[in-house]
Amino acid sequence: MNAHEIEYQITGEEMQFVEIELDPQEAVISEPGSFMFMNDGINMETIFGDGSSERSSVFDKLLSAGKRLLTGERLFMTAFTNEGVGKKRVGFASPYPGKIIPMDLSGLQGKLICQKDAFLCAAKGVAVGIEFQKKLGTELFGGEGFIMQKLEGDGLAFVHAGGTITKRSLALGEVLKIDTGCLVAFTKDIDYDIEYVGGIKNTLFGGEGVFYAKLTGPGDVWIQSLPFSRLANKVIAAAPRVGGKSKGEGSILGGLGDLLDGDNRL
Repeated sequence: MNAHEIEYQITGEEMQFVEIELDPQEAVISEPGSFMFMNDGINMETIFGDGSSERSSVFDKLLSAGKRLLTGERLFMTAFTNEGVGKKRVGFASPYPGKIIPMDLSGLQGKLICQKDAFLCAAKGVAVGIEFQKKLGTELFGGEGFIMQKLEGDGLAFVHAGGTITKRSLALGEVLKIDTGCLVAFTKDIDYDIEYVGGIKNTLFGGEGVFYAKLTGPGDVWIQSLPFSRLANKVIAAAPRVGGKSKGEGSILGGLGDLLDGDNRL
């Protein structure tokens, strides 16, 4: 194996975290901001890229960095290496309610394509890159599904998605249509495209989006029930308006409720 062999344990239900066990000199990489805890003896280091291609030329590294900059990704990742004696543990937390999915790339033909920002952490040696969808319709209308991450290698990677996760295995030629935000990941043999919903009423009044992702087998697809964009929109819609009404808005008491609660701003 090129990637480090690691052991793990996922804890929790709605807000999970993954605890990874490292032997001496084993390492794991993560996106900045997911770190939760680590044992003494683990060294944390910010690295350029994902650390999977340390022998690559300067040009290759700059090209990879340029792709990440264009798509809003960070140039740097964090590597956690066990430099102590004996086994050590490091933990990484979910960024919002959902599930952490362990992906063994050695059993997925060495490549997984997933939604942008789905990657949480992986054994060092797993390459984390950018996957541009080549079809014109996907580029113009894909929305959340246009730019995706690709995880390559033969090690363990951990992907996070919102709500409940379901896996669907598609036979050769079998088609599955998904909301672009609900798509989490798929294996490399899946054909991915964007399709117009169709119909004036659906477009103007449907409320489900104008396009959906069309996936054709063979291969495996992972779907989430709560995309982060949908969660964020609900939070924003429920939040008090700046300079507007707050606690009494939408209630029977209205402004009277604010007065009774000690808020004199009507």
